[in-house]
Amino acid sequence: MGKYFGTDGFRGEANVTLTADHAYQVGRFLGWYCGECKRRGGDSEPAKVVIGKDTRRSSYMFEYALASGLVASGADAYLLHVTTTPSVSYVARTEGFDCGIMISASHNPFYDNGIKLIGRSGEKMDEDTIALIEDYLDGKLSVFGQTWETLPLAQRDHIGRTVDWSAGRNRYVGYLISLGMFSFKGKKVGLDCANGSAWMIARSVFDALGATTYVMGDEPDGFNINNGVGSTHIEALQRFVVEKGLDVGFAYDGDADRCLAVDEKGELVDGDKLIAIFAKAYKDQNKLKNNAAVVTVMTNLGFQHFAAAAGIDVVVASVGDRYVLEKMLDGGYNIGGEQSGHIIFLDEATTGDGQLSGAKLMEIMAQTGKKLSELATVMEHFPQVMINVKIAAKDREMWKNDPDITGLIAKREEELGDTGRILVRESGTEPLIRVMLEGRDFRRINTFAMEIADKIREKVGR
Repeated sequence: MGKYFGTDGFRGEANVTLTADHAYQVGRFLGWYCGECKRRGGDSEPAKVVIGKDTRRSSYMFEYALASGLVASGADAYLLHVTTTPSVSYVARTEGFDCGIMISASHNPFYDNGIKLIGRSGEKMDEDTIALIEDYLDGKLSVFGQTWETLPLAQRDHIGRTVDWSAGRNRYVGYLISLGMFSFKGKKVGLDCANGSAWMIARSVFDALGATTYVMGDEPDGFNINNGVGSTHIEALQRFVVEKGLDVGFAYDGDADRCLAVDEKGELVDGDKLIAIFAKAYKDQNKLKNNAAVVTVMTNLGFQHFAAAAGIDVVVASVGDRYVLEKMLDGGYNIGGEQSGHIIFLDEATTGDGQLSGAKLMEIMAQTGKKLSELATVMEHFPQVMINVKIAAKDREMWKNDPDITGLIAKREEELGDTGRILVRESGTEPLIRVMLEGRDFRRINTFAMEIADKIREKVGR
């Protein structure tokens, strides 16, 4: 966690904690730094950076500010316009870009926004480069053996350009369609696009794969992204699937890098169950690399029980899809993800992709002939309680040093023993402490969770 960039980019309220000037300065640094790295490597071509954005009103402001900074530093900015995070990742790694930028605050409300940086291989940008950007924003940049008070501006024919490159988005759609191994003809699919990035992409993919698609959350107006729709408001899709008599439904977040599913009965199938379904199918097909799935510390305890019964190893990462990807790359694994619906299929992509997750799930349904409600029985979901406690940003880690808080947590952990678990951690994207408990006895864990949350509020909360 840096001063500006969290686990999912530089995020904050537009023109309050994240301003157009911030975006311009990020563009200035990336345009200069990428170009300088190329020059020092013997490549005289200007840096190329691809930019995508979601449907928030402020995304236009940040798009133009980033592009201005890039071209002022001599880089060429390629604009995908409204598109998804996984599409920016795909284009960055397949079209020779030096890096990619996605303008989105994911599942947050419309007044927030964010700048996600993507490396040339399609993964989230490395933390060393992020640290340099933070130093530049704070006026203390030291790199290439010297200290830079200001960065040089490109002049004359070295000034960069912007390129309208919506064709790149179409290439990504074509790639997803090309991965289809089965026709979805006869299947009725609901798509909740969250009034966000997926509204221009998801229907095209599932129509091309033969499904009959029913779409909601596809009327963005700049202000209604994630408003009562999408993966954070799954109840809207649950009603939609039942009312329309659909076989399956998929809900995306604002930038469509996560996906939650709803079965034909209107029941939620979250990221943990989806990973279990995928891992079992891959193991049955001898495609599960190194016989393991990567999950996070937030993954439901029921996943561990499923994996043990299925003979699948579990690798646990910190919360955040960047940490899941790191574990996958380090261990040579090809399935991993989070309860929230970020699921990475490393054989096809280097980031979570909501559309890809949905297509993969429908392939398993086609292969097995099973309904999603049947597939979801692979894993028992232990009751889970999550309480978010608001704190001041400066107090993010104070709870760890408070003996009243840590003593209460230790006491309740001892009482739960092997029947449950407690996880208390700081949010990587918001000023929150997350208190999570799991166990078979819901009343008990709910009581413990409220007790711990109240103690944190009393000592360090707002």
